[in-house]
Amino acid sequence: MIPAEACPCGSDESFADCCSPYLSGERAAPTAEALMRSRYTAYVRHDDAYLLASWDPHTRPDDPHPSADDGSTWTGLKILRTEAGGEGDAEGVVEFIASCDVRGTPAQLHETSHFRRDDDGRWLYVDGDTRQPIRRSQPKVGRNEPCPCGSGKKYKKCCGK
Repeated sequence: MIPAEACPCGSDESFADCCSPYLSGERAAPTAEALMRSRYTAYVRHDDAYLLASWDPHTRPDDPHPSADDGSTWTGLKILRTEAGGEGDAEGVVEFIASCDVRGTPAQLHETSHFRRDDDGRWLYVDGDTRQPIRRSQPKVGRNEPCPCGSGKKYKKCCGK
């Protein structure tokens, strides 16, 4: 028997039972937090169609590939708090930290995201406040220091390009 694939959003549920029904369009996310988790999963899976469909049309970027591969590998999601965003609410807020690895360097995105319900009752991502956009869990590498990837080259000649 093949074990079920864990959902990237960190819910401790299988992908099939957690975010998959939202990404496939089978069901709409019932809460702002569920939409936040499914959008994180969409970033992990590079599902641009879902990201754009779940973005408020008034704030949606023109970029058709919001999850474009920039060298980041998303490694975990931690929900810090939610405000409203329940099944009976019109708006909601979710604060989270998303951990990632950027070309061998651990980093974190700390965001407070704002959500609203559209006229059909679906949750949409409006925008996010990233006052501390990326917090590195290690000190910044100097341009002339050895590259942390282990190549033996200076950082500026390797991953720091």
